[in-house]
Amino acid sequence: MSHDSRTALRVCPLCEATCGLTLTIEGTTVTGARGDRDDVFSQGFICPKGASFGGLDADPDRLRTPLVRENGVLREATWDEAFDTIAARIPALAEEHGKQSVGVYLGNPNVHTMAGALYPPMLLSTLGTRNVFSAGTLDQMPKHVSSGLLFGDAHAIPVPDLDRTAHLLLIGANPLESNGSLCTAPDFPGKLKSLRRRGGTLTVIDPRRTRTARLADRHVAIRPGADALLLAALAQVLIDEKLADPGALTDHLDGYDELADAMADFTPEAVAAACDIDADTIRVIARELAAAPAAAVYGRIGSCTVEHGTLASWLVDVLNILTGNLDRPGGALFPLSATARAPRAAAPGKGFALGRWRSRVSGHPEAKGELPTAALAEEIETPGEGRIRALIVVAGNPVLSSPDGDRLDRALAGLDFMVSVDPYLNETARHADVVLPPPPPSQSAHFDFAFNSFAVHNQVRYSRPAVPLEDGRMDESEILARLVLAVGGTHGAPPGSVDDLVIAATLDRAGAPATLAGELTGRTGAERRLDLMLRLGPYDLTLERLLAHPHGIDLGPLKPRIPQALKTRSGRIELFPAPIAADLPRLRAALDAEPAELVLVGRRHLRSNNSWMHNVASLRGGSNVCTLQIHPDDAARLGLADGDIARITAAGGQVEAPAEITDAVRAGVVSLPHGWGHSRPGTRMSVAEAEPGVNVNQLLDGTLMDPLSGTSVLNAVPVSLTPAR
Repeated sequence: MSHDSRTALRVCPLCEATCGLTLTIEGTTVTGARGDRDDVFSQGFICPKGASFGGLDADPDRLRTPLVRENGVLREATWDEAFDTIAARIPALAEEHGKQSVGVYLGNPNVHTMAGALYPPMLLSTLGTRNVFSAGTLDQMPKHVSSGLLFGDAHAIPVPDLDRTAHLLLIGANPLESNGSLCTAPDFPGKLKSLRRRGGTLTVIDPRRTRTARLADRHVAIRPGADALLLAALAQVLIDEKLADPGALTDHLDGYDELADAMADFTPEAVAAACDIDADTIRVIARELAAAPAAAVYGRIGSCTVEHGTLASWLVDVLNILTGNLDRPGGALFPLSATARAPRAAAPGKGFALGRWRSRVSGHPEAKGELPTAALAEEIETPGEGRIRALIVVAGNPVLSSPDGDRLDRALAGLDFMVSVDPYLNETARHADVVLPPPPPSQSAHFDFAFNSFAVHNQVRYSRPAVPLEDGRMDESEILARLVLAVGGTHGAPPGSVDDLVIAATLDRAGAPATLAGELTGRTGAERRLDLMLRLGPYDLTLERLLAHPHGIDLGPLKPRIPQALKTRSGRIELFPAPIAADLPRLRAALDAEPAELVLVGRRHLRSNNSWMHNVASLRGGSNVCTLQIHPDDAARLGLADGDIARITAAGGQVEAPAEITDAVRAGVVSLPHGWGHSRPGTRMSVAEAEPGVNVNQLLDGTLMDPLSGTSVLNAVPVSLTPAR
């Protein structure tokens, strides 16, 4: 290390594992990143994304100043020009056409930044629009809905107690390459290997023999889309064979008898053909789950983004409940983050409701305050009162991440006005009239508000900026605070006034004295808000104490939290809620459905995260390539050789990709990774453009969705395949 080098600690913001990093910095440039061995959570683990921190941070394609459209062309502008333009346009459009004429799309990276967690709620309440869309309906909304219905709280998502479980059943999850999702666990691979070393069992249900599946005691190659049927059959066996024993949960359950009646049709024999799994195998899995001293069932995107995604997400927790493993060490427990509200006495809550309003064009019900992203294009295109005329996109690229990007691309071009908060001029941001670029991660503070709520061990860590804010840049918190002021008619007020309003409202809601606001410490409004949340939280912490522990504070293993965690109207776990009961006939009909000859599933790469990391040169190549994986039998039948260009056709269109022939996918299944398709003009992502890949979501027309959550069906999609001659 040179004499002018120094190190700084930083929590990695590049996936859900939230590993601690030690950055090497020369001047103001990050020249290296390694795992922080003293980090209380990750203990030195690092993946290729974390190791690439410096390359992403210094990417020359990152925007450094705002862009404003003038005479049809985006030009560099000052921050004042950018916010003046927004303040002149958004309030005027809302005044003329109503609040619903302004839509908002929130992308995945919002949960990876401190500002992205703190300010969008204020943006939405200021706008007063119901036209809110997010990456949630392309990913995890089924789990929020099922948790809301079961526990009364859409954010009460139990996670597997990886360090203490004896039996882990994974369905539709590949944490060795995703690093985990809705389950924050640094070194997920190490935790699975530790499970095996201590004599535990790992069962993986996946149509692909993923890296995770190769580690398993048992890998079951299910037919894609049949997850809910298999989970229902496991529940049926537990109930029918008198293996179900909710244990301590029994006194907190409503609906057990109704559930038992509803599962009766889903015997292993009844589901075997649809799942393409032998009935005896299903019985063995159920019996092993019941016999384990502690077990956890965990499902993720493969079981969420399918036609019965909410039912599958619900059944994951039904199995945890039936085996007595919910809210039990070694099973699946509810984390308690340092910024959560302090636990209240157990009592009935407000519950969770679906469909409080519906989308204007197709009448899709809202879920968790959001409408399906697949409906965004029609809400822009379709004339009439309430048509979206202005759109604010914060850290998102729905042209690539949502179904039928070509249609959304055309729709965005027809907006009256668009704002994009994004460090890149990507396939979506290229349509914006104003682009507001946040600074790179090294110049930003970091706190994991979202991911600590899904952490497999309670802990808290905070990183101040590793290097000072570069001249001409604006902190992301200030960008979003000024955006709130600009759209709300208070343009020009101090950005800190947004934080002051939130602090006052939070104190009032908590019944805390207003004088506490004067005791808060922190250099910024965001830090003062963090200090307040820590003080009001369950561990009686302060920002000063957190700053005194740069490697984090260990808050202990997960603990049982029922009944305090329940917010249902009954104050109990509502095992068989009415919306679930109403959707079960659709699952029964799937028992007799004729399977498609060939279906498409997505896949995740360890060196990638959706569409926003394809511009980092050090992460390209290797396994991180956009190929169509196809089984040798299917390739032979269709006349495809390895490396041939295959044309894939489905309801939304067609794309072409090189064939990668491998028995890692089961016969009848092909797999394309998501987040690719960097080939549209007018972007500024030179590395991604050099190897653009194809957009798998262009194969979808957006009509297929899970009706309870509005989540697009991205997996188990029927396709046809031909060689591209």
